[in-house]
Amino acid sequence: MTAEDYTVEVPASKPAQTSVPVHPLLAERWSPRAMDPSTELSDEQFTALFEAARWAPSWGNTQPARYIAARRGESAFDRIHGTLSRGNKGWTSNAAALAIGVAQLIDEDGEPLPYGEYGVALATENLVLQAVAEGLHGHQMAGFDRDAVRAEFGVPAEFEPVVAVAVGGLGTLAGMPERLQEKELRPRIRKPLAELVFTDWGQPRF
Repeated sequence: MTAEDYTVEVPASKPAQTSVPVHPLLAERWSPRAMDPSTELSDEQFTALFEAARWAPSWGNTQPARYIAARRGESAFDRIHGTLSRGNKGWTSNAAALAIGVAQLIDEDGEPLPYGEYGVALATENLVLQAVAEGLHGHQMAGFDRDAVRAEFGVPAEFEPVVAVAVGGLGTLAGMPERLQEKELRPRIRKPLAELVFTDWGQPRF
C-alpha cells in the first residue's frame, strides 16, 4: 500500500462482534495508536481513571496496584515516555496521559504477596473502561523498559513495573508509519468461545 491508499480515517468505533450482546463499555473498548494531540484530560477525568483502578477487586483486598502517572505537558509524562520502547515512543507522544502500572510483590512484613500482577491487571482494565466511559481510549503496552522505570522513578525492590498505559482521544492516520496505519484499520478478531470455554478440556461449552 502507498500513502495515497490511506484516504480513510481511523474508524470512530470498532465494536466487538459478539455471539450475544455485551455491555457497550466492553464492546467499544479497543486499543488505537492514532491519538489526537489536541485531547486534554480535565482534573476530574484524570482522577477518575485512577479512582476506577482503586476500586478493582484484589486478593484479600491487598490492593497491590500502584501507578506512576502524568498528563501531557507535565515533566513526568516525558520521563514515562522516555522509558517506552522505540515502537511505542513513535505514537504515544500524542496521548493525553501516560501511566505505568506497578505491582506490589512483597508485603510490609517481607513476605511474598500473591497475585500482585493479577491485581494490577484488574485495576488497569478498570482504568481503561473508565476511559471508554469518558469517550476516550486506553492502550495497554508491554513495550517499555522496566529497569529504566525503576531507576527513573525510584521504584522500591518489593514492587515490579508491569504495564504501560496511554490514554487519549482518537486521532487520525496522518503521519503514522504505514505498518501502524495498517494495524489501525485491521478488523478486531478474537478466538471463538468454542476454543476458550470447556466442560471437559477440549470439549466446548458453547
